[in-house]
Amino acid sequence: MPRQVGSFALVLHSHLPWLAHHGSWPVGEEWLHQAWASSYLPVTELLATLADEGHRDVLTLGVTPVLAAQLDDPWCRQQLSTWLGFWSVRAEELAARPEPWLRAQAATEFRAAQHALNQLATTWRAGASPVLRRLADAGVVELLGGPATHPFLPLLDQRVAAFALRVGLDDARLRLGHRPAGIWLPECGWVPGLATTLAGADVRHLLVDEATLTAAGAVTSRPWQVAGSAVVVLGRDLTVTDCIWSSRTGYPAGEHYRDFHAFDHRSGLRPYRVTGPDVPAAAKQPYDPARAARAVEADATDFVAAVRRRLLGIADRDGRPGLVVAAYDTELFGHWWLEGPAFLSRVLRLLPEAGVGLTTLAGAVATYGTAGSVELPAGSWGSGKDDRVWAGEPVRDLRDDGFWVQRRLLDVVDGERRAGRLRCRRPDLDQLARQALLALSSDWAFMVTRDQAAGYARERATGHREAFHRLAELVERRDPGAAAEAARQRATDGPFGALDARLLA
Repeated sequence: MPRQVGSFALVLHSHLPWLAHHGSWPVGEEWLHQAWASSYLPVTELLATLADEGHRDVLTLGVTPVLAAQLDDPWCRQQLSTWLGFWSVRAEELAARPEPWLRAQAATEFRAAQHALNQLATTWRAGASPVLRRLADAGVVELLGGPATHPFLPLLDQRVAAFALRVGLDDARLRLGHRPAGIWLPECGWVPGLATTLAGADVRHLLVDEATLTAAGAVTSRPWQVAGSAVVVLGRDLTVTDCIWSSRTGYPAGEHYRDFHAFDHRSGLRPYRVTGPDVPAAAKQPYDPARAARAVEADATDFVAAVRRRLLGIADRDGRPGLVVAAYDTELFGHWWLEGPAFLSRVLRLLPEAGVGLTTLAGAVATYGTAGSVELPAGSWGSGKDDRVWAGEPVRDLRDDGFWVQRRLLDVVDGERRAGRLRCRRPDLDQLARQALLALSSDWAFMVTRDQAAGYARERATGHREAFHRLAELVERRDPGAAAEAARQRATDGPFGALDARLLA
């Protein structure tokens, strides 16, 4: 084994907004099914294999509470099973085509669908929580928590932010058997003063964007303590991250990988490869799994070399081994980039052979300690590294709507407290808070700003906001119909069963 040159902390951020009962195609539950089958199943299977091989502290895995709720939900599991069945049928139809390369692709697709169905019926038969618990108990991953519905915390009232964190972390404790010490900070969104809210929720460490750290005069090669708090932050290293993340030069853009956007419209499957930059869909070439496998090996070797070079440069600069943190959406590996899980499998085995230690965020803090304290400015990992994606002109109305939802929520709860009507759990107030959190999801503004299914995002944001105000009006009037309205809403928007709105008071 070569001399260890430093540590590499891979962070996978698993998140989708609440999609259950809110449409299917082209956006809705279909999005959940694709990510579940193509990313969550193969990535957790890889991690279980690594655990069986004796690997420990391999990576940090964040699963947002709103996604965890769907991965445990019986309705969502049933719908996924149906979707996987249709995937098998589409593969069988493709097998009837005359082109030999399409028939070969059909066999691959059919085997993948059947394997996923088998996983769903066995390993995943009780949902995601037992799967994640086993990985954490084996010591192969550190699990991160987060605020309930992935809201952009800089836009939240401090009380609402603290409540969202409490709901999310309590939900994780119920599902996983422990309350995570670290969180995935939604959109890496930071604002001065946030450390107080995080410390109040007993959050010990989290990830911020490199730009946020460098603006404070800090480097990403060590953990840092936020000034005036016990909260520790780590920054993602963009030099290494962009080897994969860059849409133009990252590995997933390689010519031999399967193209996510080029469909065979008769089957609904994707039998084409990227082929080249800016190649139109009609000119895409057939996908060749053997060539893709060779590309995986070459790119995994290149990535390991890039991490090693980066760590050697840090050691030369600092006079001691350092840390590289790379963070990605889990959905990139498998869903957007079919070969992503195979790439991860090779990288996570090759890095230790190259003298690079694998670690988690918690492990990095324990190993390296903190380099000092920092006063972090506002920042995010979005465009411009600020809040423009979630508060800019295209979504100013959503930002303002979110402000009034928070204000009314607090007014209603405070009014009920003053009237002495919070001695017992209130299903109507619980649903009011639940609906507010769903309306405040950061996803709706992100999708509108990026023009990714913007119509669906606006429809969802409007639907949750209108449901919230409808129920709030009934509660304010002390209308007996509030209970029935809350029950009707919860039938479709019912995550976080243990949510207790009294915590807002």
